[in-house]
Amino acid sequence: MLQTAQNAFLNVDRSVTGRRWVGPDPEIERRGLAIAQATGLPEILGRILAARGVAAEEAAAYLEPTLRDLMPDPSVLRDMDKAAETLAAAVTGRRRVALFSDYDVDGAASAAIMIRWLRAQGIDPALHIPDRIDEGYGPNIPAMEALARRADLIICLDCGTLSHEPIAAAVAAGAEVMVIDHHLGGETLPPASAVVNPNRQDESGTLSQLCAAAMAFLLLVAANRVLRAKGGKAPDLMPLLEFAALATVADVAPLTGLNRAIVRTGLKVMARRGTPGLAALSDAARLTSPPAAFHLGFLLGPRINAGGRVGQADLGARLLSTDDAREAAEIAALLDGYNDERRRIEAEVLAAATAQAEERGADGPLVWAAGEGWHPGVVGIVASRLKEAFHRPAVVIGIDAAGEGKGSGRSVEGVDLGTDIAALAREGLLLKGGGHKMAAGLTVAAEKLEEAMAALSERLGKQGAGKGGPRDLRIDGAVGPGGATLDLVAQVDQAGPWGAAAPAPRFAIPAAHVVHTRRMGEAHIGVTLSDAARGGARLDAACFRAFEGPLGDFLQSRAGAPVHVAGRLEIDDWGGRRRARLRIEDAAAPA
Repeated sequence: MLQTAQNAFLNVDRSVTGRRWVGPDPEIERRGLAIAQATGLPEILGRILAARGVAAEEAAAYLEPTLRDLMPDPSVLRDMDKAAETLAAAVTGRRRVALFSDYDVDGAASAAIMIRWLRAQGIDPALHIPDRIDEGYGPNIPAMEALARRADLIICLDCGTLSHEPIAAAVAAGAEVMVIDHHLGGETLPPASAVVNPNRQDESGTLSQLCAAAMAFLLLVAANRVLRAKGGKAPDLMPLLEFAALATVADVAPLTGLNRAIVRTGLKVMARRGTPGLAALSDAARLTSPPAAFHLGFLLGPRINAGGRVGQADLGARLLSTDDAREAAEIAALLDGYNDERRRIEAEVLAAATAQAEERGADGPLVWAAGEGWHPGVVGIVASRLKEAFHRPAVVIGIDAAGEGKGSGRSVEGVDLGTDIAALAREGLLLKGGGHKMAAGLTVAAEKLEEAMAALSERLGKQGAGKGGPRDLRIDGAVGPGGATLDLVAQVDQAGPWGAAAPAPRFAIPAAHVVHTRRMGEAHIGVTLSDAARGGARLDAACFRAFEGPLGDFLQSRAGAPVHVAGRLEIDDWGGRRRARLRIEDAAAPA
């Protein structure tokens, strides 16, 4: 059943979603078997390691990544030693400290890391999270001047690298400013005493994959070292790793190297439920199993983000930094409600943006949409949906009453969106803009919207955006409903956590009999599959957002008939019954 030059895997040349299924690479299977034989690991785990380029002698270290082995010396980052000395001196000198952080998960987690460390040192910092609509992203002059009147040291977290004027205003008002960030830097740096950012133009780029919360954690490692050298108190940092893990996953940072160790260790910390905020949010999200990377990205992260998107911007940081269980429960309930509101608004904007993109034509390098009154808190999510639907970079912009558009973009693998948007900002086509390779934000005057999007499309086209349709779907192996067991999931998960740059293995269930289907809400479908060849063993499956595309109607139509399905295996604890489940990503009718 392996792919040949003539045949696709299971002969699926065009699936329901228009993709060709590509089977396991024979060379990977050969190397995987060799790893299994050399290490005693299950063969499926050997194949996963081989696919990730892990040699047999590296298997043990890969399966149990440690911060001790993967943590770099923080001093390799420019300005890190200066920042650590400044932070340590603020503690010993009892200076007034203020934090200016972003309103997303990374910003909230960065703030919580810093707040908890400072409180352990007897300092309760002031905190400002900007309102997404009234203030927008990053430091602004009024807020920075106000903080300068309350603090001797202002630390900008997950922002600030491009905020020259607001930081200059704070410095002129008498405050010292440090920046701990990870967004793409410009040719010049703001007038801060330290700018610690792995994506500064003068950095090597070896740590460019770290999110801001991970950068904040590295700063505290360096600050603790300074305090110990001076005979001072150095708080335990291990409990803070759950916040760095949450931010790493929610910010879609690649789960490789140090990031993988941070998330793996942070999940263990989170499983202890020692932080009232994360425990309360897990309960609000109805999470009944130990947390996995999936839960951080799709259950906890969206709820924290909902505060900054449609609610109160500081709720996420307050939730993660409080030690009061009652306050945590109240904030978690608010965020859960805001997340429901976010879903409703998102659905309305998505429908309008999709119609507009289709009318404009979605066969170029860029798909984009803009609308008056579209909530700026959901444009990033809608851009992500358009990117997935049209397989090319997408930008969605909400235009306010003053004629200013605030938008967000998402890119596809191999196309650097953040650099091109930053370039348009330097050229004056955008009022401001920047971000990462895969995600970016922008502000544009309505009268320059068409010109700016045309220029962005041209730039992205030079990178190869829009040249391909749906990519081949890589299948890592095939298993029947009876073989998709808890033991198999446990074996596979030894190589986790799964996320960006480290996707979970994808399995095909060939010619499974569809016992029945059930619609779950408006967009999702549940499917029960059986394997007559194994005595009718059954496997539960679910396809989320299935009815937003062709999969929902197709799976519903196959009730009582055989079907090829492909997706990721996971453990489902719903209803107190622990079982394996397939999260369906694609399907096809057997030939």
